[in-house]
Amino acid sequence: MYAIIDIETTGGQPSQDKITEIAIFIHDGHQVVDKYNTLINPQRPIPYFISQLTGITDEMVKDAPKFYEVAKEIVEFTNGKVFVAHNVRFDYSFIKKEFADLGYTFQRKTLCTVRLSRSLIPGLPSYSLGKLCKSIDIPLKQRHRAIGDAEATAKLFDKLIKINRPIVDGNMNMAAEHTSQVLKQEIKTSLLPPHITKEQVDNLPMVPGVYYFHNEKGEVIYVGKSINIKKRIIQHFNIDYKSRKSLDFKNNIADITYELMGNELVSLLFESAEIKRMKPHYNRQQRRSVFNTGIFTYIDDKGYKRLTFGSINKADDVSMTPIIALSNHYKAKGFLFHKVGKYNLCQKLCDLYKTTGACFDYQVHQCQGACIGKESPEEYNQRVDAALDSFTYEHNSFVIIGKGREPGEKSVVVIEHGTYLGFGFVDQTFSASSLDDFKGAITRYNDNKDVQQIIRGHMRGKHKDKVIVFE
Repeated sequence: MYAIIDIETTGGQPSQDKITEIAIFIHDGHQVVDKYNTLINPQRPIPYFISQLTGITDEMVKDAPKFYEVAKEIVEFTNGKVFVAHNVRFDYSFIKKEFADLGYTFQRKTLCTVRLSRSLIPGLPSYSLGKLCKSIDIPLKQRHRAIGDAEATAKLFDKLIKINRPIVDGNMNMAAEHTSQVLKQEIKTSLLPPHITKEQVDNLPMVPGVYYFHNEKGEVIYVGKSINIKKRIIQHFNIDYKSRKSLDFKNNIADITYELMGNELVSLLFESAEIKRMKPHYNRQQRRSVFNTGIFTYIDDKGYKRLTFGSINKADDVSMTPIIALSNHYKAKGFLFHKVGKYNLCQKLCDLYKTTGACFDYQVHQCQGACIGKESPEEYNQRVDAALDSFTYEHNSFVIIGKGREPGEKSVVVIEHGTYLGFGFVDQTFSASSLDDFKGAITRYNDNKDVQQIIRGHMRGKHKDKVIVFE
């Protein structure tokens, strides 16, 4: 049994928008046997442009039931049935979110008629519901209303399963079984992008590397990295739809390629370089930089060397280059608190304790009084300088040797005089007696605050790589 569903909403984001109409057609594999339709009061104003698109106004839903009042009917109507929709992730994500807000986990097997249409009627110019119905002569009434779109999707589903129901050697049972197998396969792959096959996903490696999503033109639209490429890509496809953009992103994925990297550090470094080089459309956040908060230093009017933190792009009071970049203010504060404790610095002079008098640490005898002038700037600044030295790499020039892409290979990452030079791969038998030997084995990449943070984070973590120091 199949529950063919369409909804209308106040917008495109399940996290903040609500359902205004739902329609369900029950199909038993042969024909529609039941249907359900209702407007829903979203308990918020419907944006004007949404009303223009759907025809559903605030006045129309004013006396309609709220979602919690029809939730039981939706559960009972869809129980034990496959959830079918055109771009199923959109409708399914909204309904899951509505139920989650009520403290209920709504879970059904899903089937996408976009994927099913591409599989059974290949080569059409468009698989949007309106253009698809026009291509195969399905009447579409009340467009952008749940009842109209659900009815059209039900007719599409009916036509699709009958297109693929040939009589095999005169045997109707074999024909029905053939159709059943096709539907089972589509249910298994319903969460995949329409252009991506199960075989493509099955053939992905379960090792570290960088992966690329391509559109139909072959253009790279997203670059990602993982210590398990296959697992990460499956996670991409299985996560609930969050916005219209995320649905467009998924539907635009037409191919997947990858580069094996051998370990997480090299994967991170290569991903960062590729995003900056290719500027993929869907890597906007990473393209701008994931490290947006800086640690800054300046000398105040009393001669004390101060530390502070703030946005790198909006550093009005400290408009200099940050000493170190971190992903957000929370991590920056945590970083400074760690340095305050380790180097016995003053919380007030690190902008971690707002007061006109002594800082909290002075009151518990852990600050030596720079906050109230009891410790001289010269003595205090020596400890600040020691803390600043620790912001950079522990060693000036060093090489990180990690796992390679295959047995008998190892990766090499080179830092010289505090500057990242690049990485490469060498045979296990490779031997080097100088930094220049390692430099000859790498591909050069640009140094920047992102890769510096990647390497610092790796060195602070519990890695198992070999580190060779060249002083």
